[in-house]
This record gives sequence, C-alpha cells and structure tokens, in this order.
Amino acid sequence: MIPEIGYFSLTLAMVLSVLLCIFPLWGAHTGNLRLMRAAPSLAIGQFVFVLISFAALIYASLTDDFTVAYVAYHSSSSLPWYYKITSTWGGHEGAILLWLVMQAGWTAVVAMRSGSLPWILRARVLGVLGFLGVGFMLYTLLMSSPFELLLPYYPVEGRDLNPLLQDPGMIIHPPLLYMGYVGLSVSFSFAIAALLTGKLDNTWAKWSRPWTMTAWGFLTLGITVGSWWAYAELGWGGWWFWDPVENASLMPWLVATALLHSLSVTEKRGVFKSWTVLLAISAFSLSLLGTFIVRSGIIVSVHAFATDPDRGLFILAFLAIVVGGGLTLYAFRVSQVKSEGRYKLVSREVALWLNNIFLVVATFIVLLGTLLPMIHKEMGLGSISIGEPFFNKMFAILLVPFAILMGIGPLLRWKQNKWAFLQNKLLIAAVASIVVTAGWLFLSYEDVAPLTLLATTLAMWIMFTTASDLYDKTLVHGSFIKGLKRLTLSYWAMVLGHVGIAFVIAGVTLTSAYSVERDVSMQPLDVVQLNEYDYRFEGVKSIRGPNYSGHAGVVSVLKNGSLVTKLYAEKRQYDIGMQFMTEAAIDAGFTRDLYLALGEQLSNGGWSLRIYHKPYVRWMWLGGILISLAGFMILGDKRYRTSRKSDEQLQPKGVV
Repeated sequence: MIPEIGYFSLTLAMVLSVLLCIFPLWGAHTGNLRLMRAAPSLAIGQFVFVLISFAALIYASLTDDFTVAYVAYHSSSSLPWYYKITSTWGGHEGAILLWLVMQAGWTAVVAMRSGSLPWILRARVLGVLGFLGVGFMLYTLLMSSPFELLLPYYPVEGRDLNPLLQDPGMIIHPPLLYMGYVGLSVSFSFAIAALLTGKLDNTWAKWSRPWTMTAWGFLTLGITVGSWWAYAELGWGGWWFWDPVENASLMPWLVATALLHSLSVTEKRGVFKSWTVLLAISAFSLSLLGTFIVRSGIIVSVHAFATDPDRGLFILAFLAIVVGGGLTLYAFRVSQVKSEGRYKLVSREVALWLNNIFLVVATFIVLLGTLLPMIHKEMGLGSISIGEPFFNKMFAILLVPFAILMGIGPLLRWKQNKWAFLQNKLLIAAVASIVVTAGWLFLSYEDVAPLTLLATTLAMWIMFTTASDLYDKTLVHGSFIKGLKRLTLSYWAMVLGHVGIAFVIAGVTLTSAYSVERDVSMQPLDVVQLNEYDYRFEGVKSIRGPNYSGHAGVVSVLKNGSLVTKLYAEKRQYDIGMQFMTEAAIDAGFTRDLYLALGEQLSNGGWSLRIYHKPYVRWMWLGGILISLAGFMILGDKRYRTSRKSDEQLQPKGVV
C-alpha cells in the first residue's frame, strides 16, 4: 500500500507541475492575474506531494519492504537505520527522486519568498521551474520509478547498500550537492523570465543574486564534503582524481562562481548584462550535463549510477530542449540588452571580467578533458586518456593570473583608478607575501621547488591584499572598530570567500608537494619511521559491526618517545555480498594528517600497511567551508530583505 501511495503522490505532483508550467506562463502572456496568482499554490502543492512520495520510499526502506524492487536492490534488514534512509538515494531511481524533492523544494521556497517581485516576473520564474519539474517527473515516472514491485515473487533479504556508500559522507554529500545543482535552476529560471519579460536591468540581478549565492554555497559545500569523503573512505590518501563525475560537479561550480561576480557588476554598475544571462543559462546547463554523464552509462566510475542508454537519451533530449531553448531565446533578445555604465581599463569591472574569462576557460578545459575521451570512444576511434597531469598543468597555468587578479580586484574602485593609488599597496603586499612564504617554507622544508614557492606565495598574496583592503575600508570611518561595524555582510562574504580560496591554494600546493607515503610489511611490535613519527604495529584484532566483520590493525604513533595517538585501520567483509572494504585510520591535525590503511595478511604472518604523512591537507576543506559560508552570509544583507507588497501594488497596468 505504501509504494502505491508513493507512486500516486508522484503522479499528482506531476499533474500540478504541468499546471504550474502552463497557468502562470499563459497568465503572464495574456495579462491574467488570476492565473498568475495560482502559481504559488501549485508550487507548494507540488512540493507536498513529492515529499509524500519520498517519505513513502524512506518508510519502505526502514520497514524492509522487499516487495519494492528498489529496496530489495539497495538495502537489507541488517543495515543500520540511518543507512536505510541513506539507501533511498544510494541508487539511480532514489537519487532522481531526491533530485525531484530538491527541485520541488526550491520551487516552493521561491514561491513563498518572492512576494516582492512583480507578478509577471514571479509567474514566469515559477512557470519555468514548473517546466523543469515536468521534465524530471516524466523521466522518473516513465523510466526511473523507485516504486516498481517484485510481486508475487520477492526476496526475503535485500542485496544491501554498496559498502562504498555505507559512510557518513553518503548521508550529507548527495543532498548538499543536489541542493547546489538544482538551486542553479532558480538562476536559470530568473534569466529566462527576464528574457521573456524583456527587462534585463539592475533589479533583475539584485533579485537573482541571493538565490544564486545560496545554490553556489550548497554546491561548494557538497564538493568539499565529497573530496573529504573520497579521502577518508577509499584508503588511497587522495582527495581529487579528476574523475569525470568529479568534473561534472566542478564545471557548474566554476561557471556559477563567474556568474556571482558578474551579477555583482550588473547589479551595481548596470554592465555585463548579456554576459550575466549567458552565464546563468550555462551554469544550469552544465548541471544537466553532469546528470547526463552520471546517469547515461557512458562512463565507468564508482560515482556513476545508471547503465541504461535509454535513460541517457531521455536526459540528453531534455538537455537539448532546455539548453537549446534557452540559447535560442537569448539569441533573439540579446540585441536589445544595452549596458548603462562606463569604465576604464584600470577598474574593478575589468578585473572581474578578466577573472570571469579565466573561470570560463578553466571550465572549457575541464569540459574538453572530460568529454573528449568519451566522444573519441563512441566514434569508434579507440580509447584515449586525459588524466591528472593534463588538468594539473593547465590549472597551474591559469592559477597565476587568476590569483593575481583576485588580489588586485578588491583594491580597485568602480569605473576607474589611478595606478599611483595602487602601486604602493600592491608593492607592500607582494613583498610581504614573498618574505612570509620564503621564511615559512625554507624554515620548514629542506627542498622547496619553484612552483611550490610560487603557488604558496600567490595564496599569501590573496591574504595580504584582502587584509589591506579590509584595513582601508575600516579606516574610512575614522576608527577600526567603528569601521568594522559598518561593513556590510556582502563585503564580509567577499573577504571570507577570498580567504577560503587562499587556504585551498595553500593546502593543495603543500599537500601535493610534501605528502609522503610508505608501503611496509610489519610483524607485531615492529617499528617504522616516517618523518618525525614512529609507527609501532601492535597487531590485529577482530571486529564485528552491524552487518560486517573483519580485522583492525592497531598502530601506536610516537614522537620523541611519547605516544601521540593510536590508529585503528580496518579491513571489513560485509555479510551480504561478501565484499571487502578498507577503512582508513586518520589522526587529523591543523598542519598535518597521519593516515594509515591496512592491507592484506602476508604468508609470513605479517601484515602490509600503507602509511601517509599529509601536511596541510585539512586546509583545503577548511577553505571550502569558508567559501561556502561566504555564499550563505550574503543572505543576511539588508539589501536582499525586501518587504512584501500587496497584489494591488504589484498589479501591472491592464492586468485582469
């Protein structure tokens, strides 16, 4: 009965989504206010029924209802309850349903929080979101339903959740990532609505910016958690592999980052209007492209869900409609868009535009490196590999001008600057960056490569120039404390985001340059040394979990004879499927991680272990958290807390 309720609720949500697609758009076209007013109720109703459907799937999993094919394939009775909930998005069909929950949720929130918008624009935004909902609900109901039944013959036990997914990262990573992916549909909808309305002014950018910031914040946090999850779970000590599915999340993030900066310029200066709209269309288009890559079956990856080509063709067709329709409308309207502001070469506008270019070029590099091997193979030309060396080299080249501009940008004024006004500040920041970095690295490490020195100096450059701008902004008001109180949340978001980028650059650089690993064979009480730490193998003990058994290698870590920590690295065998999984042991610190993975037992009774010393690896994820917080911080800015107006105040002339 519960699965039937879930399917029926999803069908009702589909009906409401169709109405949401038609009524407000037709009402906006004909000037019928009654049809436009129906949009918020339809959006909220759609969300309620999608939520009921999702709750039905969670209930089926929690109650071990193996008559439901999805539950039988992705859960088991011995699975802990929190992983039973997680299993509802651990497979293809459930993940698509989670996407629908996010899509309907974003639509409902926009409906409830957009009361200050003119009804024509509000109706068109919700209508476009309704159209997107129709596409994904059709896909779910026709090709990816999680409510298919195995009656009359069904298993008495499920196949269990993939052991790779039985991790806390699985609980939080997909929802965060999907919140970001789907949130970009709001930016897309605002762009399409503005094109339909023909009003691409500063006000449109102001309305769109907080929604884009929120989606970008979730996407940043999702990517950060995903990197940490791969590092902690896979046992190889890596945090990014340039996997096609990892790239699928990075591409919309890069374009969304460019979009945020472009929205800022459009809102404040009235320029880059057409470019901003194109970025909004591109960001969500890349989210859909990522969905196609993950769910088409054209790649083999631990992240990939589907292997059904028909599903891939459906998503590809939907992608073509959304992207093609958006770009066609853009082509018809772009000639009507005119920038209002004027600016000189040395200005904040130019700095932000150049950084936009670098972000877009980086996106094209990732897109090329991701799609070219797939296209090459599908055309029957054989397999080619574009891997880590290619991406690392290209991004290293782009990093230098990008980081330099990121440091200069906040110090620049709108419209134009005199170079003499900047040169002393930039010279002081450059000297401070070089001196601090050189002192830090040469005192800490015997060998400092030129590229390591350069990249770390760029991170310090961003820190010092941001601090210089903060100092200037506070002194304008006479006193440092008084100046701090007058700074807007938007400004603090910029500071936090730039500091976060500096932490990411420094963390990536230092952990890549100075990480050390060692594969060893150890008997109980053997000791090996790695850097300043001694690792003493205490032996192996048996472990038993809720749905697995295995061994844990116990290693005492000592420094100068004193115990630092004990590491318990596990090798698990899951009861259902008899799959083996390695659970790394990590002693985390602000400046280093001690990382241990247990291998196989050897013929002489010893065990193989892999030991890593990872300096500053936590700085990457600290930076990611700071960047995501910057996205959420801007929501408190008073400029985006507009009052709700009555329907009469908002009613356009001639509307019935």
